[in-house]
Amino acid sequence: MLEECLRRALQTQVLGQRPRAASPYRYSVTPHQHYLLLSHFGRRTRRCSSAPSSVSPSAAECRRSPHGSCWMAALFHKFNMRTSVFVLLLAAFTCGLARGDENAAEELQVETLVRPETCSVLSRMGDTLQIHYTGKLMDGKVIDTSLSRDPLVVELGKRTVIPGLEQSLVGVCEGQKIKTTIPSHLAYGKKGYPPTIPGDAALEFEVEVISLTQQTQWQKMVNDVLPLVCLALVPTLLGLVGLYLYKKANAEKPNKKKAKDKKSKKK
Repeated sequence: MLEECLRRALQTQVLGQRPRAASPYRYSVTPHQHYLLLSHFGRRTRRCSSAPSSVSPSAAECRRSPHGSCWMAALFHKFNMRTSVFVLLLAAFTCGLARGDENAAEELQVETLVRPETCSVLSRMGDTLQIHYTGKLMDGKVIDTSLSRDPLVVELGKRTVIPGLEQSLVGVCEGQKIKTTIPSHLAYGKKGYPPTIPGDAALEFEVEVISLTQQTQWQKMVNDVLPLVCLALVPTLLGLVGLYLYKKANAEKPNKKKAKDKKSKKK
């Protein structure tokens, strides 16, 4: 009876199969296997037999000994996989933050330092502003300031200042003080402004709006209509010039014919 139980246990633990009914095929149990079964009785950990398996030895051993050294190796492998996934997620998160910082650095940033109590009139394109400003590099080095001279007159839309500064002055009111961070592509670009401003340099401006003069209806009409009129006049003028040259060329041909006729009559 004991030998039959040992055979079934050996069939289960060594061959990785469930206990079956009595089979005509008998399995011989060696003394070494008797020792293993008796010394580890009640535990599921068994050594793999030398019998050939249809799967790889490591996989077969993992099936037979889930609490043995192979199980520890599988746990370590699973831990390594989780660690790798965690590291990849952390790297992706870090890259996302870096990308976000890069995108933020490439955009115009405007911060209001001082805002007046009443701010009913906001600047728009075409308005004229008088401002005091102080321009710096990102390391704090001052590149230009208007505090020692008269305020700078800026007419929005005329491109009299760098694009980033002009854009930051849209939507401000008289008496407002702002701080704007301008990326390089909205400042002096890759070339910079040697020797004061290096290439690809972001700039920081502190601007105070001294006065705001809104655009009148007449100025708005002139600024809006005049460019369209000029665009319409250019092809019209070209057409008139072409018509004049064409008429002039046709008028010269009869004169030449008359001169030839006179010469022929004289002969």
